[in-house]
Amino acid sequence: MLVSTPRCDYFEAGRCRSCTFIETPIVEQLGRKEARCRELLPSVPAAGWLPIVGGGDRDFRNKAKLVVGGAAGAVTLGILGPDGAGVDLRDCLIQEPAIRAVIPRLARLLDATGLAPYSVPRRRGELKYVHVTAAPSGELMLRFVVRSEEGLSRIRARLAELRATVPEAAVISVNLLPEHVALLEGEREELLLGSSLTMELGDVSLHLRPQSFFQTNTAVARELYGQATRWVERFDPASIWDLYCGVGGFALACAPRSSPDSGSGSDSGAARRVLGVELSAAAVASAERSARDAGIDARFVAADATAFALGAANEALPELVIVNPPRRGIGAELAAWLDGSDVPSVIYSSCNPESLARDLAALPGYRVCEARVFDMFPHTGHLEVMVLLERAARV
Repeated sequence: MLVSTPRCDYFEAGRCRSCTFIETPIVEQLGRKEARCRELLPSVPAAGWLPIVGGGDRDFRNKAKLVVGGAAGAVTLGILGPDGAGVDLRDCLIQEPAIRAVIPRLARLLDATGLAPYSVPRRRGELKYVHVTAAPSGELMLRFVVRSEEGLSRIRARLAELRATVPEAAVISVNLLPEHVALLEGEREELLLGSSLTMELGDVSLHLRPQSFFQTNTAVARELYGQATRWVERFDPASIWDLYCGVGGFALACAPRSSPDSGSGSDSGAARRVLGVELSAAAVASAERSARDAGIDARFVAADATAFALGAANEALPELVIVNPPRRGIGAELAAWLDGSDVPSVIYSSCNPESLARDLAALPGYRVCEARVFDMFPHTGHLEVMVLLERAARV
């Protein structure tokens, strides 16, 4: 683990303060995050806290969401300053090197389009964002967020130049966001090249489409899925539901493999039934493709997680449930369903320990066995924490 504090010229010059704690040694950052989780989650026994997983201090972020600023022919790629002007951050050290390497090339190409960056104060302009995602292989997904058909047509017209400029690009798309709203993307996505980016995670590769969610730190994501797999192997459940499954990370990591030599575990593990539930039909399609490619026996359905659980009269209850909800948590309805169910074990992965604490208070029928903090977002106050729950003895 690196213990030095990276020097950031942007932070020291006051141009960017996104990495709030970058001047704090990484070891101290990790200690603060674990202490915060221990305070918020007192139901975790002291001996149940596993060692925190560090996320590095630089070169760790696999996705850059770059605001386009500046002027036509002289764009900036980074963030917006307090005055609404663009702040160029093309040398930001938290981005993976493959992302840093491509940003200057993208800036030159956008300059050549002549398209004007969108001005938030003036509510005028065309170019809003560039999203860049890097896979472990070095391949990239490029997404350009524009306001109108004009932006789409100009970028489309330069597709050959773009492919020559960024040969690492496996996926190129244009997203249209015409409204004057504080969103990172709109609903309409036009694919110009490819369809999905392959994220290799051990013996499973996840397929990310342009609007798919994936953890921002690939190395920590591997550790997160690995910990869940070890917990699953401990209980060896015959069936699993992965609620809020996204592109299927937890489900695919914990599902049986078709080959007996793939290390899937015990005989009962080889017969394990795995079902992933996700609201996004596109994410479900990606999960199904990943399962087919890896020879993994898992089923996925497109549905709201809470509605699915509450209406699952025709589904046999699983022996273990994995939940990985957004920041708001699983909420009162799903918590009440889980608490009143006969599901023996739950793995809860959370990016918000406050909502996790509320949800755990609503699950008195379970006891927390173990917990682990994952530093998915170094230099910030954000983190991922995962807990293992077992059904408490009924009185």
